[in-house]
Amino acid sequence: MDREATAAARPRDWVTRRAATLSLLTLDTAAWCGGFLGAAWTRYEFELTAVRGVRVLTVALGCAALYAVLTLLRFRMYGRHPIGSAGEARGLAGRAAIAALATLACLLLPPWTERPTPATTPLLGGAVALVLMAAGRAAWRARQERHRRPVRAAERCLVYGVDAASERLVRVLLGDPQGRYRPVGLLDDDPANRGLRLEGLRVLGGREQIAPAVRATRAGTVIFSMSGSDAALLRDVRARTLQAGAAFKVLPPVRELLDRPVAVTDVRDMQLTDLLGRAQRVAELTLERSGLAGRRILVTGAGGSIGSELCRQIARCEPGELMMLDRDESALHALQMSLHGRALLDGPELILADIRDAEGIARIIADRQPDVVFHAAALKHLTMLQRHPGEAIKTNVWGTLNVLEACRDIAEFVNISTDKAANPTSVLGYSKRITERLTAHFADQLGGAYLSVRFGNVLSSRGSVLTAFQAQIRAGVPITVTHPEVTRYFMTVQEAVHLVLQAATIGRGGEALVLDMGEPVRIADVARRLAAEADHPVDIVYTGLRPGEKLHEHLFGADEADSRPLHPLISHVAVPSLAPEEVRGLDPYADPDELVKRLAALCDHVHASLPVLPGQR
Repeated sequence: MDREATAAARPRDWVTRRAATLSLLTLDTAAWCGGFLGAAWTRYEFELTAVRGVRVLTVALGCAALYAVLTLLRFRMYGRHPIGSAGEARGLAGRAAIAALATLACLLLPPWTERPTPATTPLLGGAVALVLMAAGRAAWRARQERHRRPVRAAERCLVYGVDAASERLVRVLLGDPQGRYRPVGLLDDDPANRGLRLEGLRVLGGREQIAPAVRATRAGTVIFSMSGSDAALLRDVRARTLQAGAAFKVLPPVRELLDRPVAVTDVRDMQLTDLLGRAQRVAELTLERSGLAGRRILVTGAGGSIGSELCRQIARCEPGELMMLDRDESALHALQMSLHGRALLDGPELILADIRDAEGIARIIADRQPDVVFHAAALKHLTMLQRHPGEAIKTNVWGTLNVLEACRDIAEFVNISTDKAANPTSVLGYSKRITERLTAHFADQLGGAYLSVRFGNVLSSRGSVLTAFQAQIRAGVPITVTHPEVTRYFMTVQEAVHLVLQAATIGRGGEALVLDMGEPVRIADVARRLAAEADHPVDIVYTGLRPGEKLHEHLFGADEADSRPLHPLISHVAVPSLAPEEVRGLDPYADPDELVKRLAALCDHVHASLPVLPGQR
C-alpha cells in the first residue's frame, strides 16, 4: 500500500515542480523585460519611442533566455535550493551578473553600426531585474510562511531570551502549522535588545515587563531560552511568570541539542537540574569521540544509572562492539529498549553475569577480548553498606579485583569511584578508595592505562538524595534531611559520563581524575526549592547524620594535590597502589565493626613513596 501511494505521489510531485519552475521562469522573464525597459526609459529621459522599446525588449528577452539557459542547463538551480533562501539568492545574483555582462559584451563588440540599446542598459537593467526577481521570491516565501504558521488555536507564548537557541526555537514554532505554541513576542533583559525584531516578533522588555507583556499579548506560556544563565535568573523569571498567571516552560541548553536541530518537543517543564544553582561544566569539556571508534568496549554495571547512560554515549561513538554486562536482567532489558527501541534480549551485546563470579568474569573477558573496560558495577548506598560491610567487600572490593585480574591483557581500564573515597569515613568510601588503590597496583604491574574517576552525587540517579526527595513529595510525607548545614557536590549524569569518556582519552595509569564540580550545594536549600515547587504544603524534617556520613564531602584526600596538567577543569590525583594479597584475606562474615576498622586500616596504609605525576614536580 505504501509503495502504491509513493508511486501515485511521484507524478503529482513532478507536476508541482514543473509548475514552480514555469512560474519562476515567467517571473524572471518579466523582471528582465521590466528592468531593461526601465533602464532604457530613464536613459532616454522618459522619452522611449516604440521602435526603441521593441529593440530594448528584444535585448531583454535575449538576456532572459541566456539567464534561463544558465539556470536550467548549466547550474540546474530551480529546485536546488528552497525558494527565497540564502542559497538561492547567491545563485540568483551570480547568474544575473553573468547574463548581464554577457549581454553588455555583445553590445560592445563590433560590427554594430547602431546599438539596439545603450550600453548602460544591461548593467542597470540587470540590477533592477535582480531586485524584482528577489522581491518576487521574498513575497512568495512570506506567503508560504504565513500558511505554515501555527493555527489560531495554538497557545500564545512569549520567549524569554534572545540568543542562537531562542532564534532557532522561534523559527521552528512559527514554521509548524500544527504546533502547540504560537510565539507572539520576546523578552530579554539586555537594554541593547529592546525593540529588536526577530522573525517579526518584537522584544517587549525584560523580566520586569513579564506581567504587562503577558496581559498585552494574552500569552498563556513563557518559554525560558537562555543558554548558560544561572539558576537565580531562572528562578526569578519563573516566579514572575507564575505570578502573572502564565505557565513556565524551559528549552534545554544548546549543549544538549548539538547533535540535532531544535524541535517543539524540546520545550519541557522545568527540572531540578535547572534549579541546582551551578553551571554544568560538560559543555566546556572537549571530547574526542574517535578514541572509541572501531574499538571493542565492555561496560560492567551497564544497567545502572551511570552504566546505562555510558552505554548510550559510547554507542554514538561508533565502537567496533559494545558489550553490556550486568547481573540485573530487567535493567539490561530496559537498556536495550532505550538503545534500539526494542528489547528481544537475544543479542550478543548483552551479558548476564555477576562480577562476584571470578571464574565467570575471567571466561567472559577472555572470550570477548575487549579493548577498553569501563567498570561501573558496584553497591553504592552508604547506609546499607555501613550495616552490611561484608557485601561491600564481596562486590566493591573483590568484584573489582575479579575484573582487574581478568583484564590483564586489556589496554585500558577505567574504574568509576566516588568523592567519598577522598578522606573516607564510611564503608562505601573505604571500599571505593580500596578499588582506586587496587587499580593503581595493576597500572604499576602491567603498565597499562588503568585509572579511576571520582564522581560527586549524580542527579536523578537511582537512589540519589534528590530522587528520594521527589518520592517523598509524591507520597505526601515530609522531606527528610540529615542536617541543616550538610553539603554535597552534584553533577548531572551527562557530566559524569562525559568525564568517564574523557578519562579514556587523557587519563594516565595509576591516577584518579576529578571533575571541577563548582561549589558544593546545601541539601537543605535543595529541599526547600523542591518543597516550594510542590502543589501541596511540604514539611522538612532533620534526622541527624547517620554513621559514616560527613557534614561536608571532599574532592581530595589530605595527602593529595590538585594538579590539572591537561585540562583546567580536570584534576589528576596520584593514587598509591595496594597489593591484592592485602584484601584477599578479608572475612566478609566477620564482626561488622571489626570489618569497618580493617577497611579503614587498608585506606590509611600508604606506601613510603607516592607516584609523582607529570606537572606535580
